[in-house]
Amino acid sequence: MTATNDLVLIHVDDKPGFYARVEEITPDVKPGWWQVKLLVLTFPLQVFTWILDDFQMDGAAFTMGGTPLRLEGVVSPVELERIEKEKEEKERQTRMRQEGGAPKVISLQDRRKK
Repeated sequence: MTATNDLVLIHVDDKPGFYARVEEITPDVKPGWWQVKLLVLTFPLQVFTWILDDFQMDGAAFTMGGTPLRLEGVVSPVELERIEKEKEEKERQTRMRQEGGAPKVISLQDRRKK
């Protein structure tokens, strides 16, 4: 689900159109609908407020004035790399546990000078 501060790519006529940042999401008067304030990253910057339902905020196509539109979430390549590294680390730890090679904890309190 689209959230505040997310970056989105707006597809216009089934082609990438422009990027925007979600500034604010507030409930609309109509249940199940939201007022979505978008900072459109064009020159000059513009602010749009669109009224969208849950499905449209999740990427379902809709039309405005007969023009097909769709929101697509944008994830930074840096964030994708971080997520991939976390996933690999979790998989490595799981393999170690399954193989019985989990790191051992040695208590320093039990060691006595002889």
